Amino acid sequence: MPTKITNKLMSWVDDLDSGTEQQARRAAALPVIAGHIALMPDAHVGIGATIGSVIPTEGCIIPSAVGVDLGCGMAALRTDLVADDLPDTLDHLLGPMELAVPAGVGRGHERSTKAADKWFAANPYPGKLSPKAEKAAHEQFGSLGSGNHFFEVCLDELDRVWLFLHSGSRGIGNRLATEHINTAKRLRVHLDHNFDDPSLAWFVQGTPEFEDYIRDMNWSQAYAFANREAMLAAAFETFVKIVRRGREVERINCHHNYAALETHEGRDLWITRKGAISARSGQLGLVPGSMGTRSYVVRGLGNPLSWQSCAHGAGRRMSRTQAKNTYRAHDLVELMGDRAWQRDKARELLDEIPLAYKDIDEVMAAQEDLVEIVHTLRQVLNYKGC
Repeated sequence: MPTKITNKLMSWVDDLDSGTEQQARRAAALPVIAGHIALMPDAHVGIGATIGSVIPTEGCIIPSAVGVDLGCGMAALRTDLVADDLPDTLDHLLGPMELAVPAGVGRGHERSTKAADKWFAANPYPGKLSPKAEKAAHEQFGSLGSGNHFFEVCLDELDRVWLFLHSGSRGIGNRLATEHINTAKRLRVHLDHNFDDPSLAWFVQGTPEFEDYIRDMNWSQAYAFANREAMLAAAFETFVKIVRRGREVERINCHHNYAALETHEGRDLWITRKGAISARSGQLGLVPGSMGTRSYVVRGLGNPLSWQSCAHGAGRRMSRTQAKNTYRAHDLVELMGDRAWQRDKARELLDEIPLAYKDIDEVMAAQEDLVEIVHTLRQVLNYKGC
């Protein structure tokens, strides 16, 4: 159940640290907040605004609260295969998956794919891009990126095989978001010299800056959604070729870094979910654990106190630098057990060690009033970009 911290801030976090609370309080104190900010169980300090927060605004939007990876989220595909249909080891899948779904900082396909060409033909960018930016956007369509973005093969409680991935709008979303965030900072300081936190600057609805941002935000979110769809299709095609059988049964695709205009209690509000997913009554969503732990398929309960939202994952409890300074490669190897993963890159992946994240089961327990668990997924293969 939530804890009411102030009239403008409500928390589902069991272990809310002072840094996260202070950052959330600063956002909640803004005059444009419509009601209260909801902190999800995985909340932690972020850039701009708290990760794991749901921020309602009326007649305006805060670009840095939405963040730079516009439309980042999860996608999953359940197959008709079960564990017995898989080979004894999946290590030989890592290479083909890397070709089908490239990962890494700035990485994409070597050239524009048919999937990218088809999507861009139907969804041309509504503004102007440099030839270099447009080329990168095409080539990165259908790729993971780096950090905590991943592709996995998982088994559910009935040993059914799922493909599961995490990614967003890649370099183009970052580029567009950064431009708008910088514009908002300059504009807000110009309008109010006493404004003490430019990272929380907002655009007012009806202004050219607001309209330009919404245009680019919506386009980037659509890019991110389609990017995940393209990766699922490519990964499934490769997976079936190797396993030599299988068909798709169901698919789920959801954002967890985005904003949308929604109606709550009769009011049209911009709901920004910065590390949170929509959890309307009956709506399916995906909540990943950390590398080497469980993930969940959930069904929303439509709790109005959370703005019909829930956590987007385990949430970090340790910075990337702290994780690399605290643990060693053998710690990650031990925690990953017999899963197929990039053992040769254990040192580079140390910042993603499960111990750097909150316990996903504690997160799920803290949000029993927000979602119900539909499926519990355990990884048998994990692939990340370094």
